[in-house]
Amino acid sequence: WRGREGAPYSTLVPSDEVTITYRHGLPVITLTLPTRSERCRFTVKPVVTTVGAFLRDVRREDKGIEKAEVFATDGSKVSDATLMEVLLMNDFKLVINNTAYSASPPVKEKLSSEHATEMEDIKSLVHRLFVALHLEDHQIRKERELLQKLDHLKEELLPLEQMKARIMDSADAKTSRLLWAGLALMSTQGGALAWLTWWVYSWDIMEPVTYFITYGSAMAFYAYFVLTKQDYIYPDAQDRQFLHYFYRKSKNQRFNVERYNKLKEDLAEAEESLRRLRQPLHLRLPIQEIKDKD
Repeated sequence: WRGREGAPYSTLVPSDEVTITYRHGLPVITLTLPTRSERCRFTVKPVVTTVGAFLRDVRREDKGIEKAEVFATDGSKVSDATLMEVLLMNDFKLVINNTAYSASPPVKEKLSSEHATEMEDIKSLVHRLFVALHLEDHQIRKERELLQKLDHLKEELLPLEQMKARIMDSADAKTSRLLWAGLALMSTQGGALAWLTWWVYSWDIMEPVTYFITYGSAMAFYAYFVLTKQDYIYPDAQDRQFLHYFYRKSKNQRFNVERYNKLKEDLAEAEESLRRLRQPLHLRLPIQEIKDKD
């Protein structure tokens, strides 16, 4: 028997040094502890106990064990995440320090289909009970992680929010000035046309002028549609001009809009996760307390 590097182990102990029996339906692994030189029994729960948990129990029982691993008969290492139920289906090698113990689990009698179904139901029930017993701890740990994540995101967002507020105020002021300038220009144009019509020239002379002014305005609105693929609607045009000023000011102030949006999305996602975690049904509150919270 060889290890993963191909070098033979110093000792290969016969299979009787490691015995596996079943007591009250649970497998009992009995082996000789190397430094204490005494037999020790380990009762495992095959449905929930993993190979890593079993090896930790062995090392905890004998502090002189420096290395404990499990290998299949073909020399491949068994993962620590493997359930003991899977391991006990075939022969395996238990390597403690440099000593390899050969283990042969007893052959279990095949169950009938009804008994097999009952066993699967029992396993499913055990798994649900395990999840239910550890759900509260998981929720508390998850809530603590989400709260820490929220605090971290809010700390990152605080200076960005302040910078964004200043940029938005500046962009809003420029947009308002542009709107008032447009109103002033239209008022000046109307006054000039009225003055030229009634005091300088006659309507017969000014009519072609107003026609071409109207036609030029229509061309300007059409050009706006060609460039923006949007109709010239005053609220949409105002929002577009506001965004133009906002992004130009953001570039000058080195405000990272993409990073700000990503942080806001992460913050919203974390708050939604925390809200769902704190839902009354998830917290298993009594009906009266659920009504009080509503």
